[in-house]
Amino acid sequence: MSVEAEPVAESTTVRVSTTVRESTTVRVRYFAAAAEAAGCEEETLKLDDATLGALRAELESRYGAPMQRVMRSGSFLVDTVVSRDPARAISATVDVLPPFAGG
Repeated sequence: MSVEAEPVAESTTVRVSTTVRESTTVRVRYFAAAAEAAGCEEETLKLDDATLGALRAELESRYGAPMQRVMRSGSFLVDTVVSRDPARAISATVDVLPPFAGG
């Protein structure tokens, strides 16, 4: 009498990423045309990605074309440095600055 063994499944290791992203709270201050576009001079937002690009996308989503016009030629003040770089990390307070004339 012959006995056949059933094949044994190989052991497989599965790794699951458990990285949890905390949202970042940022105080956004608006000046001149930016305040008009937002309908307020200041607000607090929570962002999943603490970058200028994520903030910009959130503001465009919230305030549409009026804010897009301001941001197209305006800039952001982050840690006392004027920036338009979407990859720049943001701090607890960001100022949205419209374009300025003069010098």
